[in-house]
Amino acid sequence: MEPSFTTDKLEQELKQAQQFGRWLSDEERLALEEEKTQALRMIEQQRHRRLRLIVLTAVCLVIPPLWGIAAGLSFYLLFPETAKRLALIASGGLIVLAMLSALMIGFLLITIADLLF
Repeated sequence: MEPSFTTDKLEQELKQAQQFGRWLSDEERLALEEEKTQALRMIEQQRHRRLRLIVLTAVCLVIPPLWGIAAGLSFYLLFPETAKRLALIASGGLIVLAMLSALMIGFLLITIADLLF
């Protein structure tokens, strides 16, 4: 190890000790470093996913039949939380509609069978 790396690490540990009011144990320091790397990894994954969605949106804009998908992806890219809530509400509505349709078809089949027999 070179001396500047060691002094930098010691200075970082001193700042952490001042921040927490005590020296961190090795396990605590490792857990803190793991938490930081996990957060950086999550940010990198989100950036990569966002880039892929932007490319997919551009492809959908080029192909006219896919303009609806491009609009949906653009809405998701601009308002991710609102789009998730809207998708959850829409999927719940579709599930309810599918159950009601199945009940109506069953009722109609029973009515038709009762009329015929």
